[in-house]
Amino acid sequence: MNDGARGVQRTYLTLTLLTTLAASFIWGINTLFLLDAGLNNTEAFAANAFFTLGMLVFEVPTGVVADTRGRRLSFMLGTATLVVSTLLYMFMWQIQAPFWAWALASVLLGLGFTFFSGATEAWLVDALKHTGYEGGLESVFGRGQVVSGAAMLTGSVLGGVVAQFTDLGVPYLLRAALLAVTLVVAWRFMRDLGFTPQRGLSPVAAVRNVVSGAVDGGLRNRPVRWLMLAAPFAGGVGIYAFYAAQPYLLELYGDPQAYTIAGLAAALVAGAQIVGGLLVSRFRRLFRRRTTVLLIGAALTSALLVVVGLTSSFVIALVLLAVWCLVRAFAWPMRQAYINGLIPSGQRATVLSFDALMGSAGGVVAQPALGRVADVWGYGQSYVVGGIVSAFVLPFIWLARREKAASDPIVAEPAAPAPEPAPAAR
Repeated sequence: MNDGARGVQRTYLTLTLLTTLAASFIWGINTLFLLDAGLNNTEAFAANAFFTLGMLVFEVPTGVVADTRGRRLSFMLGTATLVVSTLLYMFMWQIQAPFWAWALASVLLGLGFTFFSGATEAWLVDALKHTGYEGGLESVFGRGQVVSGAAMLTGSVLGGVVAQFTDLGVPYLLRAALLAVTLVVAWRFMRDLGFTPQRGLSPVAAVRNVVSGAVDGGLRNRPVRWLMLAAPFAGGVGIYAFYAAQPYLLELYGDPQAYTIAGLAAALVAGAQIVGGLLVSRFRRLFRRRTTVLLIGAALTSALLVVVGLTSSFVIALVLLAVWCLVRAFAWPMRQAYINGLIPSGQRATVLSFDALMGSAGGVVAQPALGRVADVWGYGQSYVVGGIVSAFVLPFIWLARREKAASDPIVAEPAAPAPEPAPAAR
């Protein structure tokens, strides 16, 4: 890897570290925070659904911003929006705000994340190409997962401990402060490389050009389209399974006030993500096609969620959730390398945002629906239903496999050059 590519990767990993650490301060307690604010299970997951609704509505518009005004600007706008929406969450918790206020604030929170979703990955891929990087994208995405997992491990444990010894609102203040630091780092080090924003076009013409290209590169691109159509089932169930783990594990543990346990549970999942990121480069050598990994991963995640719902043991549920996350950690870089190998640079952020939009669409439906199942029959049954729903991913991956896309074969990475001999000691 040359110095330019190394610098791009370093910036990407730094931003990943900061954004994930900031977000993870609340990951272990978010559902508990909403319930403490006076919402019931259905309302809490409905608030999360409004978050994904915000992502659904704003994914493509913010992707257009990234492709027309610049990925760096999009990232900074997202960071600033998250600072404001996080502080708003804190304020509403203090005043025990009504559900409609949580819905609006959650939409604003979703808007903030949509500025990230396509822009960061598009910035990375184009900047690496610009600097002459020739390695596999799975390696870089895997390193990103390691950093993200380490940040989540630290943030989720720290958030749970801080909430245990102070209150549920303090982790939100820590999150807002770290996001402000992230904004400064992005302004200083992030530059649009290998991509020229379309600033000379009128807003209407720019939107039309990018969206048209995104449709051609996305929905009309058959291999990409099949994975996009699978996203609502995987994404919708995935986000519910993660957030429902907080109250479900505490229920199995037998102490609804053990916030540190909730943080540790999220940390164990983060540890699985670290392992997946560290091993993905070696793991890819065991397979010839990326869709093989995706098919195996989809079948395993579905089965694991069903078993999580059927067990009554806290330890077994915790271990199974960690394995579930490990499987997803192996599959995610493969999926993103598959998609990025098939879409054009000029519409990359918008296509990736549209892909995220499809996952958000699933979350809008799945979270309140599965939350309602949890209210009526319990969290365990909601995991069983979620596992069954996630199995609908399988036929779409099979259809993508049949397309024999150019990015499906796993090509061996070029060998690293031999190191120069060390200078003689003085």
